[in-house]
Amino acid sequence: MDGAGVRRRATELPDEPGVYQFEDDDGRVLYVGKAVSLRERVRSYGDPRSRRIAKMVQRASVVDFAVTDTETQALLLEANLIKRHRPPYNVRLKDDKSYPLVQLTDHAVPRIEVTRDPDDGATVYGPFTDKGRVETVVKALRETYGLRGCSDHKYSNRERPCLDYEMGICTAPCTGEITESAYAADAESAKRFFEGEVGVLADPLRRAMEQASSDQEFERAANLRDKLGAVEALHGEGDTAVSDAGSGATTDVLGAVIEGDRAVVARLHAEGGKLVERDRYTLDAPDGEGPAGVYRAFIPQYYAERELPSRILCSEDPADPEIERWLEAEGVTLAVPGAGREATLVDLALKNAQQRGGRADGVGELADALGIARPERIEGFDVSHAQGRSAVGSNVLAVGGDPDTSGYRRKKLTERNDDYANMRELVRWRAERALQGRDDRPDPDLLLIDGGDGQLGAARDALAETGWDVPAIALAKDEELVITPERVYDWDDDAPHLHLLQRVRDEAHRFAVQYHQTLRDEVSTPLDDLPGIGPETRKALLRRFGSVERIRAADRGELTEVDGVGAATAETIQTRL
Repeated sequence: MDGAGVRRRATELPDEPGVYQFEDDDGRVLYVGKAVSLRERVRSYGDPRSRRIAKMVQRASVVDFAVTDTETQALLLEANLIKRHRPPYNVRLKDDKSYPLVQLTDHAVPRIEVTRDPDDGATVYGPFTDKGRVETVVKALRETYGLRGCSDHKYSNRERPCLDYEMGICTAPCTGEITESAYAADAESAKRFFEGEVGVLADPLRRAMEQASSDQEFERAANLRDKLGAVEALHGEGDTAVSDAGSGATTDVLGAVIEGDRAVVARLHAEGGKLVERDRYTLDAPDGEGPAGVYRAFIPQYYAERELPSRILCSEDPADPEIERWLEAEGVTLAVPGAGREATLVDLALKNAQQRGGRADGVGELADALGIARPERIEGFDVSHAQGRSAVGSNVLAVGGDPDTSGYRRKKLTERNDDYANMRELVRWRAERALQGRDDRPDPDLLLIDGGDGQLGAARDALAETGWDVPAIALAKDEELVITPERVYDWDDDAPHLHLLQRVRDEAHRFAVQYHQTLRDEVSTPLDDLPGIGPETRKALLRRFGSVERIRAADRGELTEVDGVGAATAETIQTRL
């Protein structure tokens, strides 16, 4: 999409607050943004302010949008979409959390639940900032209207109502205790509540509270009062100021620093005037922006499911009217102290952001040594097989130098005794999934191939064939040489950046071998027919020698070193195998 195309699309957008998405030909979300005026904000992309955003616009083919009632809703929806789609051109907080939503599923008998990943076709309300509050409201709706919260599996083929029916929070449509039409009317009442008709839920709660009070059931009355407060506050979220916390006031002190293309935010949390928590978070550094831009990205994403403090102190003003209005509506004071004890706390937060926790910054030193952008996300690749059989590939992930097992993947490969072809197939598989939007992980900053020139060449062939633009290097085992397309590095044995690559390489190797052994142990071998060789002994032999051929070549002494193999069994193996 060029500048003229963006400006044409902008004329079709409303002059209202909302969220916009740039998407590529395959429907992958490249960038998500919020706007007071969708039309004016999208028009500005006709003349991008940075090379990074210009590249995003060139890749985009579609601009989608969603209108919101308020700018605060746009702010929260933007944070939710960033976390859900992980768009590559957005600044993202690394410990992604999502704002809670409420969905009524697209069933004849809809289910109500709090979720961060709504089902296709569901009626969705939110996002909401207070997870506890919205859960209280959903429970109150279920108690009042008997809406089901069970999974489809539990709902289907029941012969009698479950415990929810006995507890009075479900009318048991699963067993016909209520007709579908009557249930639909109750579900419609829930929709009316979320669409603004507060009395649909508040009035029954208030009547029940008054009745409990007159019956001197004071504990029940107090419980209903709290629910009523949550119900009324939910619809005021983003519009009604919360009272000052008084003696229970809490303060979050934020310090942000930028290190190349990475940003670090340190948070100090104080309660009753005493510091009780300290933590640090990493983000992608926003293009061409200083710490203020980091705060603009960090604040709405960090407080996705956390209770907001009474005050937030920053080293610089985020200068974002939507964030300021949202915090003000929630009763949160945002300040940039100039002097005194609060300024000292901000300085302390900045020092926490700058320190590295006593560990060498291997990621930063790797970037310097290779002359590349900081590789925050490194994916490692290795293949394993037994002379072509049970061939598998591993794809592991390290984020900030530490393993992230949620990003580990593995794949069965074509059975062939060709490490280069296997590596090419593995990397091509990863690249195609990324380009087709079928991989839920963000693109890595660097690929690390376990092997030498041949394996790296195979991986680079796969990258060239698919057009996936990610740098790749290799680490050869024997001499621990780092191989790039331009040169070979022989780093000191104690170099932190070499240790980082070794950890990723070794983890990829471990994960591949583990999967290969699992598959290999499931395959029948000539060992199965030998007397005295049970499943456990067979596995032990294959783990020790790697293949039947190597078992056949082993001498009697080597065989008896394996648990479960005595002299007689070793003789049987040598005689019969």
